[in-house]
Amino acid sequence: MAVPRNALRKWEKVRDWALRLPGAVEEHPWGDTVAKVDRKVFVFLGVDDGSHPLGVTVKLTDETAHAHALACPGAEPAGYGLGKAGWVHVPLEPAGAPAAELLCDWVEESYRTVATKRRAAELDTRAAERAGR
Repeated sequence: MAVPRNALRKWEKVRDWALRLPGAVEEHPWGDTVAKVDRKVFVFLGVDDGSHPLGVTVKLTDETAHAHALACPGAEPAGYGLGKAGWVHVPLEPAGAPAAELLCDWVEESYRTVATKRRAAELDTRAAERAGR
Protein backbone atom coordinates (compact mmCIF):
# COMPACT_ATOMS: atom_id res chain seq x y z
CA MET A 1 0.00 0.00 0.00
CA ALA A 2 1.50 3.33 -1.09
CA VAL A 3 1.67 6.13 1.45
CA PRO A 4 0.26 9.42 0.10
CA ARG A 5 3.12 11.93 -0.17
CA ASN A 6 1.24 14.77 1.52
CA ALA A 7 0.40 12.57 4.52
CA LEU A 8 4.00 11.34 4.71
CA ARG A 9 5.32 14.93 4.67
CA LYS A 10 2.96 15.81 7.54
CA TRP A 11 4.04 12.72 9.46
CA GLU A 12 7.72 13.60 8.98
CA LYS A 13 7.17 17.21 10.13
CA VAL A 14 5.29 16.05 13.22
CA ARG A 15 7.96 13.47 14.03
CA ASP A 16 10.78 16.00 13.58
CA TRP A 17 8.97 18.57 15.76
CA ALA A 18 8.31 16.01 18.49
CA LEU A 19 11.95 14.93 18.58
CA ARG A 20 13.16 18.55 18.90
CA LEU A 21 11.25 19.02 22.16
CA PRO A 22 13.42 19.04 25.33
CA GLY A 23 14.42 15.54 26.41
CA ALA A 24 12.45 13.84 23.62
CA VAL A 25 13.60 10.45 22.38
CA GLU A 26 12.28 8.11 19.72
CA GLU A 27 11.53 4.50 20.53
CA HIS A 28 9.91 1.64 18.66
CA PRO A 29 7.86 -0.46 21.08
CA TRP A 30 5.51 -2.93 19.42
CA GLY A 31 7.05 -1.97 16.06
CA ASP A 32 5.45 1.50 16.17
CA THR A 33 7.26 4.82 16.39
CA VAL A 34 6.66 6.81 19.58
CA ALA A 35 8.20 9.93 21.06
CA LYS A 36 8.85 9.93 24.80
CA VAL A 37 10.02 12.37 27.41
CA ASP A 38 11.40 10.98 30.66
CA ARG A 39 10.19 7.47 29.72
CA LYS A 40 6.59 8.66 29.11
CA VAL A 41 5.00 8.54 25.65
CA PHE A 42 3.66 11.89 24.48
CA VAL A 43 2.87 10.97 20.87
CA PHE A 44 2.23 7.69 19.09
CA LEU A 45 3.27 7.96 15.45
CA GLY A 46 2.48 4.44 14.26
CA VAL A 47 4.46 3.14 11.28
CA ASP A 48 5.46 4.86 8.05
CA ASP A 49 6.04 1.73 5.96
CA GLY A 50 2.62 1.74 4.30
CA SER A 51 1.34 -1.27 6.25
CA HIS A 52 -1.18 0.93 8.11
CA PRO A 53 -2.68 4.35 7.34
CA LEU A 54 -0.58 7.21 8.71
CA GLY A 55 -1.82 8.92 11.84
CA VAL A 56 -0.79 10.41 15.14
CA THR A 57 -2.17 9.86 18.62
CA VAL A 58 -1.86 12.66 21.15
CA LYS A 59 -3.13 13.41 24.64
CA LEU A 60 -5.27 16.55 24.59
CA THR A 61 -6.60 17.74 27.93
CA ASP A 62 -7.72 21.15 26.65
CA GLU A 63 -11.42 20.65 25.89
CA THR A 64 -11.40 22.86 22.80
CA ALA A 65 -8.34 21.16 21.27
CA HIS A 66 -9.75 17.73 22.16
CA ALA A 67 -13.08 18.50 20.48
CA HIS A 68 -11.32 19.98 17.44
CA ALA A 69 -9.15 16.89 17.04
CA LEU A 70 -12.15 14.56 17.33
CA ALA A 71 -13.93 16.58 14.62
CA CYS A 72 -11.19 15.73 12.08
CA PRO A 73 -12.07 13.18 9.38
CA GLY A 74 -11.65 9.67 10.78
CA ALA A 75 -10.45 10.83 14.19
CA GLU A 76 -11.48 8.81 17.23
CA PRO A 77 -10.64 8.30 20.88
CA ALA A 78 -7.50 6.15 21.11
CA GLY A 79 -7.90 2.45 21.71
CA TYR A 80 -6.84 0.32 24.66
CA GLY A 81 -8.72 2.62 27.04
CA LEU A 82 -6.42 5.57 26.31
CA GLY A 83 -9.32 7.57 24.89
CA LYS A 84 -10.81 7.84 28.38
CA ALA A 85 -7.65 9.71 29.45
CA GLY A 86 -7.88 12.23 26.59
CA TRP A 87 -5.84 10.45 23.91
CA VAL A 88 -7.09 11.03 20.35
CA HIS A 89 -6.01 9.23 17.16
CA VAL A 90 -5.96 11.57 14.15
CA PRO A 91 -5.51 10.05 10.66
CA LEU A 92 -3.27 12.01 8.27
CA GLU A 93 -4.46 10.61 4.94
CA PRO A 94 -8.14 11.63 4.58
CA ALA A 95 -9.13 14.80 2.73
CA GLY A 96 -9.52 17.53 5.33
CA ALA A 97 -6.89 16.07 7.67
CA PRO A 98 -5.26 18.75 9.85
CA ALA A 99 -2.24 20.69 8.65
CA ALA A 100 1.18 19.80 10.04
CA GLU A 101 1.33 23.06 12.02
CA LEU A 102 -1.86 22.23 13.93
CA LEU A 103 -0.68 18.68 14.53
CA CYS A 104 2.57 20.07 15.95
CA ASP A 105 0.56 22.31 18.29
CA TRP A 106 -1.29 19.23 19.51
CA VAL A 107 1.98 17.32 19.94
CA GLU A 108 3.29 20.19 22.06
CA GLU A 109 0.13 20.13 24.21
CA SER A 110 0.51 16.38 24.63
CA TYR A 111 4.17 16.85 25.56
CA ARG A 112 3.28 19.47 28.18
CA THR A 113 0.65 17.11 29.60
CA VAL A 114 3.10 14.28 30.27
CA ALA A 115 6.39 16.18 30.75
CA THR A 116 7.72 17.34 34.09
CA LYS A 117 7.36 21.01 35.03
CA ARG A 118 11.10 21.36 34.50
CA ARG A 119 10.84 20.12 30.90
CA ALA A 120 7.86 22.40 30.20
CA ALA A 121 9.81 25.35 31.62
CA GLU A 122 12.75 24.44 29.37
CA LEU A 123 10.38 24.52 26.38
CA ASP A 124 9.07 27.94 27.48
CA THR A 125 12.64 29.24 27.80
CA ARG A 126 13.48 28.05 24.28
CA ALA A 127 10.36 29.77 22.90
CA ALA A 128 11.20 33.01 24.71
CA GLU A 129 14.77 32.93 23.38
CA ARG A 130 13.50 32.43 19.81
CA ALA A 131 10.99 35.28 20.22
CA GLY A 132 13.71 37.59 21.56
CA ARG A 133 15.99 37.15 18.55
